[in-house]
Amino acid sequence: MAHIEVVQIPVLSDNYVYLAHDEDSGITGVVDPAVGGPVVAALEDRGWTLDWIINTHHHGDHTGANLELKEKYDCQIVGPRMEQERIPGIDLALGDGDTFTFGSSVALVFDVPGHTAGHNAYWFEQSDALFCGDTLFALGCGRVFEGTFEQMWTSLDKLRDLPPATKIYCAHEYTEANLNFALTIEPANSKLVSRGNQIRALRADGKPTVPSTIGDELATNPFMRADQEALQNVVGMPGSDPVAVFAEVRTRKDNF
Repeated sequence: MAHIEVVQIPVLSDNYVYLAHDEDSGITGVVDPAVGGPVVAALEDRGWTLDWIINTHHHGDHTGANLELKEKYDCQIVGPRMEQERIPGIDLALGDGDTFTFGSSVALVFDVPGHTAGHNAYWFEQSDALFCGDTLFALGCGRVFEGTFEQMWTSLDKLRDLPPATKIYCAHEYTEANLNFALTIEPANSKLVSRGNQIRALRADGKPTVPSTIGDELATNPFMRADQEALQNVVGMPGSDPVAVFAEVRTRKDNF
């Protein structure tokens, strides 16, 4: 069965860049390369070359090394169709429902706008791996910069349907700050409290809290729970439209 190995590379102050290596074919990609040096070092350490750059959206901390790496490795760049004019060096533009063939592995592409006007997430079903950029974070979601609250909720709702064991390879180590906010929303959520203890222990040891899983987020992430009665009650909006509840929670986080 096709499987990808994922290598997590911390860069800048809190970004994660990922190498994805298809074990059967030897094809290697990098997801959202903010900077080039650590990517090159990680590739050389493993004796890999670079075949693909996989971009989730146009922000510079996700595309900053596109052209540098493309020139060095003569690789191809895939990114969101809705942002193809904003992705440096793009060769292949994909959108909702498309598939991306990556060696012997295949990713299903989701349009997940909200943080930016166009944003892709890539789901490798056989590897239980989701690369979602800045749409979904551990215990959080991206700020709504270019899109709308409705778009962001719809994007998160798409991802909620993935299998609970799906690993979420998001692009930032924001989890402890997200935890502090989530506990103001659902302090009585026992699963959140328990997860919070684990998160604080990991960060105290300097260890990453990413990846999490879809199951983790469905149980504890307030942004994924805007249609849940328990969360609606604690924010004083029982029975409300989930978009309105999501907007309230996101606004509270923006002002936290």
